[in-house]
Amino acid sequence: MGTMARAMFWVMALGLAGCAQGLPRYRTEALLKYSAVKVQGGDASAAGEFASIADALEAGDRLLERKRISDAESYYLLALRKAELAEQVLLDERMRLEAQRLRAEEESREAERQRRLDEAQRQEKEKRERESQEAPKKVERSVAVKEREVRHLPSSHTVKRGETLPQIAARSDVYGDANMWPLIYRANRDQIRDPRRIWPGQVLRIPRNASREDVAEALRHAHERQLR
Repeated sequence: MGTMARAMFWVMALGLAGCAQGLPRYRTEALLKYSAVKVQGGDASAAGEFASIADALEAGDRLLERKRISDAESYYLLALRKAELAEQVLLDERMRLEAQRLRAEEESREAERQRRLDEAQRQEKEKRERESQEAPKKVERSVAVKEREVRHLPSSHTVKRGETLPQIAARSDVYGDANMWPLIYRANRDQIRDPRRIWPGQVLRIPRNASREDVAEALRHAHERQLR
């Protein structure tokens, strides 16, 4: 009978053998541990060490057959210690593989988070670039609209009680936009010192030939200097 077959025979016969009288103390423990190592795959992952455990068990059995109990006990104890060591090695390897698997999963999750972050940043950058490109076009369209609106309208306005320059500029027959008041102010500097103070009865000139640059400058000035 070969080493492996003989060892497995003793594992299968463990129940009966355990009932016999005078068996070495470590024989049963060694066989149990040997079986546990095999179940955990020790015969495949650590074949050399597994075979050495079987050899120690077989040597113990030969001595046991010859009634050399003490010598057999030494081999069974050796087999037990080898099996315990092999079991610990298998446990360490399982723990290493599990830790490796967890690291790989975490790295995968982190890579996915980074990919999503990069994608969000890319989309935000593209959005800002589009808005940056659209901003000048919006200003140009706004200026063009203002230019069309100021054509063929009254060229003067008589101030009424309580009116302000923004209110006059907001009138539909003037500019239709309160922010256009700087055009009126600049055209009437000879009679307006402070754009916050105008008087009933003043006849204010309403510029109708303002250029695109004049309109854009008026809008910027109105945003910078809000009249209350």
